[in-house]
Amino acid sequence: MTIVKDIEARGMHHCETTALGVLLRHEGLDLSEPMLFGLGSGLSFIYWDSKSMAFPFLGGRVKPFDLTRNLAARLGLTLMVEETTSPRKAWENVAAPIDAGRPVGLQLDCYHLDYFRSKVHFGGHVVAMYGYDEHDVYLVDTDQQGGAVRTSRAGLAMARAERGPMTARNRSFTITLPAHPLSWQDQIIPAIKDCADAFLAAPIANLGHRGIEKAGKQVPRWLLRAGEPQQDLPQAALLMEKGGTGGALFRSLYRDFLDECTRLIDDGNLRAGHRLYAEAAVLWTDVSTLITKAGESGDAGYLEQAGVILHDLSRLEKDAMQALRQL
Repeated sequence: MTIVKDIEARGMHHCETTALGVLLRHEGLDLSEPMLFGLGSGLSFIYWDSKSMAFPFLGGRVKPFDLTRNLAARLGLTLMVEETTSPRKAWENVAAPIDAGRPVGLQLDCYHLDYFRSKVHFGGHVVAMYGYDEHDVYLVDTDQQGGAVRTSRAGLAMARAERGPMTARNRSFTITLPAHPLSWQDQIIPAIKDCADAFLAAPIANLGHRGIEKAGKQVPRWLLRAGEPQQDLPQAALLMEKGGTGGALFRSLYRDFLDECTRLIDDGNLRAGHRLYAEAAVLWTDVSTLITKAGESGDAGYLEQAGVILHDLSRLEKDAMQALRQL
């Protein structure tokens, strides 16, 4: 058995920030989950639908691994990323750093992980690996999935090699702090402004505040769009609240990030952004509740109400990001 020493196997709400927390704490940098999410400019929005999809997807964050890249660039971290199509090389890429006493981040499809409670394909899942033996690997996943967990080496290999939406080719990564790290406090405002700029200037109508507006138009039709409304709608709502988002489609995490920032920076626009995202988090939870009720009852009136709130959320989040862009 090979185990990296001094690992704090702390599962958090969201998979990528959980893995980043493990890797950074091992390097001596301990930041809260909201701070990791915010410094990585993680907040976004996408309304994603296509003929090949059984049901639309509402996403509340940037693409998988973009958060990690953003955070590394922001803090001047050395981010070493390995990808390969070779199963042998893929194992070597994770075993070598662990043998050297360093935890490794992995992007994979959670469907093949033995401990995962919900058997659905999601190729953008991220975990931290800190050990292995002849049969199993030792991982840190979200608190919802058990925190410190183990899965078979065979299952891990399948999870890492899976192909499909949001997957990567056996991606693994390590993070190293520089000898003289940048002050993370000095990077708060640039991170907030970059996130706001991207949200306000999204290139297509499915993204950012325009994406939320589009969702407001499409969600009222979801009973007609769903193959199995009693299953599809509650599942969509569950992903918004419980699918590793930290609640309210990542808005609760961003609210808490902004709250933490207001304790460090005295700025009226920052306080305004925090106030608006506190309101947005409540409204997103209202939306998910209405979507669940619509699926359970078959009453489209709940979806009409959700559409009205989504129109309000588009305006509210646009106002919030315009304020934050002025920092």
